Amino acid sequence: MPFHVEGLVAIIVFYLAILFVGIWAAWRTKNTGSDGDRSEAIIVGGRDIGLLVGGFTMTATWVGGGYINGTAEAVYVPGYGLAWAQAPIGYALSLVVGGLFFAKPMRSKGYVTMLDPFQQIYGKRMGGLIFIPALMGEMFWAAAIFSALGATISVIIDININISVIISALIAILYTLVGGLYSVAYTDVVQLFCIFLGLWISVPFAMSHPAVTDIGITAVHEVYQKPWLGLIDTPDIYTWLDNFLLLILGGIPWQAYFQRVLSSSSAMYAQVLSFLAAFGCLVMALPAILIGAIGASTGKTGFHSQDTEQLWWMRMIYIKTNGSEGNPLASFSKCFHPASVQSRGVAPRGRRSAMHQTRTPVGTWPPLRPHKGRSAAVMSSADSSILSASSMFARNIYQLSFRQSASDKEIVWVMRITIFLFGASATAMALLAKSVYGLWYLSSDLVYIIIFPQLLCVLFIKGTNTYGAIAGYLLGVLLRITGGEPYLYLQPLIFYPGWYKDDDDIYVQRFPFKTLAMLTSFFTNIAVSYLAKYLFESGTLPPKVDFLDAVVAKYSKENMDKTTLVKNDNIILNELAPVNPRHSLTLSTTFTNRDAFSDIDSSPEVSNAEDN
Repeated sequence: MPFHVEGLVAIIVFYLAILFVGIWAAWRTKNTGSDGDRSEAIIVGGRDIGLLVGGFTMTATWVGGGYINGTAEAVYVPGYGLAWAQAPIGYALSLVVGGLFFAKPMRSKGYVTMLDPFQQIYGKRMGGLIFIPALMGEMFWAAAIFSALGATISVIIDININISVIISALIAILYTLVGGLYSVAYTDVVQLFCIFLGLWISVPFAMSHPAVTDIGITAVHEVYQKPWLGLIDTPDIYTWLDNFLLLILGGIPWQAYFQRVLSSSSAMYAQVLSFLAAFGCLVMALPAILIGAIGASTGKTGFHSQDTEQLWWMRMIYIKTNGSEGNPLASFSKCFHPASVQSRGVAPRGRRSAMHQTRTPVGTWPPLRPHKGRSAAVMSSADSSILSASSMFARNIYQLSFRQSASDKEIVWVMRITIFLFGASATAMALLAKSVYGLWYLSSDLVYIIIFPQLLCVLFIKGTNTYGAIAGYLLGVLLRITGGEPYLYLQPLIFYPGWYKDDDDIYVQRFPFKTLAMLTSFFTNIAVSYLAKYLFESGTLPPKVDFLDAVVAKYSKENMDKTTLVKNDNIILNELAPVNPRHSLTLSTTFTNRDAFSDIDSSPEVSNAEDN
């Protein structure tokens, strides 16, 4: 079997460089937050992440292995092509929308995690419920990309795939554990550079192969397959829109995004970082699109020849990931349903897609170039997911829900322990689970359907309460599950207009039921909240029925006063001092006196509060 020494050397050098940068970043910032807010420094980097590092880390969080591989795959798939490669535009618009409407209110209020506003307005119970889909998304995604990375590395250096998964995970866990966001941010700079360099070096080799036809010709003319520019058939327009909205709006309510927003030195910087990352996503998508176009422009001479080195790499990763020999391209084409091909272009769904990290027919160039870029892409997403999950658990579940009196040192240790535990769990899922990608696919839908409408309400809709939030949450989950999921072979209970059965007897929904579920969850939250408010305030329901203390209780035990729960004899939220978003915040000044839907920069008011 072929073995490339340069590939082994490149992987070793890359891993050592990432580990060195991560440990250096942790050492460089070891005294940050030493005055009692070290846990906040780990989560949001002391709120002093600059534009350069911040732009790199936010871009790298989006430009992961799924973004690169999925974009190339979507462009390649016959009959779909670039028209179905929604990730570049979708994620770029997601960052723009996040910067315009969500970054400033979140950063101005000095929150530490994405779950803070939920616990401030809806209480710790609702914060725990929101944590579930958020955790599922982060964990399943980390497991999926560990699996893909392990398959790639095991082929390059010819070792067992389980060993390669464990080694890759240990390195990501180690530098994340010692340095938190600082290590993740600085390693993202190196990783994004490797992604950019690796992809752009591989493109000329692929385009110059004699088996590759001019991609300008194959873009509009059928040569080896249908033109790679693609086409959206009329029956699939609503499905395309459904998944496009899922990308734009569902890409916002992730802790990985808000962790970068909240680490900015000001609300304005948070917005600028979002816009820079949107531009970075578009730039980084260009080589992936070209690679997909090259794949669609390659004939049998260079691609299906049994002695081409690239086909060997492709087949080996397919075998290692699927456990059996087969035709990778045939399997790949069959795994795309019209109802889900566009979202499958966002991330490599299923172990069949993991194989396609080496699908591009580039002849016999060394694996150093493309694999190094893909390894960087995968690791830049894995560390962010692990840190995001541990940050939300340590702060919002452990501290704010169970141990309000916990010391800063205790929170730091809880965070370190959970980084290790979540990383180990993601590694175990990558090694043992049979449908990691399918589970992540479903959990990402739940983020869109559950968390996004709840975030809209908690930030911009005055008067929503815990009763409405719970009702919207449950109804959203119900509508998503009953809509079915072709990838997981989950049969639908509700058949929307336009459904059909594919060749594998799997039910596929053309109706945009995901967006319908999201909107239903949003309006249910508002309707039930105002109904509950009316019933209690009008006396129709007695105060004792308000078991969640969400409407009647003036001094609710579930309202957050900074890091502790407000007691009956404590002060109310509107008497608290506001937060200055341009300085590092201690845990004792987390929540401000502003309503969740206000949108201000509170710097001038801080000085007035101090004068009084």
